[in-house]
Amino acid sequence: MSLFLIRYDLKGYEASTLQEKDFIVSLTLAQFNDFDQDQATSALLTCCTSSRWAHNVASARPFETLEALIAHSDTVWSKVQQQESDLLEALDGHPQIGNVATLKEKYRNTADSAAHEQSGANEADDEVLEALAQGNQAYLDKFGFIFIVFATGKSAKQMLDLLLARLPNERATELVNAATEQNKITRLRLNKLFE
Repeated sequence: MSLFLIRYDLKGYEASTLQEKDFIVSLTLAQFNDFDQDQATSALLTCCTSSRWAHNVASARPFETLEALIAHSDTVWSKVQQQESDLLEALDGHPQIGNVATLKEKYRNTADSAAHEQSGANEADDEVLEALAQGNQAYLDKFGFIFIVFATGKSAKQMLDLLLARLPNERATELVNAATEQNKITRLRLNKLFE
């Protein structure tokens, strides 16, 4: 299955195979409803990489409102997340924050902070970033999947505190936590996709 890039021109839009350097721009709901199944599924995969979730949501088109799409997404996710393999597929779509250099770039880039889901973390010091990198690895080692949290508006210190609070949990608890956080992220991304 291919992802699609939406290109706008004065005559409307067209879908073409997404290249690695390309990205999905905003869609209207009407455009999304007009896509074929593969195009709609591919657009949804930019919001959540669970193929079963994306296929099932795309199959329910047309949607009259964004709110109806998101409500259906929530319903589908509540079923899909019950299969661990589907949940892990969604989590695999997120990069792990694995090293201090990556964390510094992510949390200190003031020019792009408004464009990222994370904000308010520009004052993260090296100790916090190092601890966050180590905590992310410890989480992955313990649970077998990445630490995921709805990060909008959270500082690196807040992220670290959340990670450390969740690290002692049992795997079953963290699967539930990860599914909840994934759905928050998916909802945000759906809203952005259809701005």
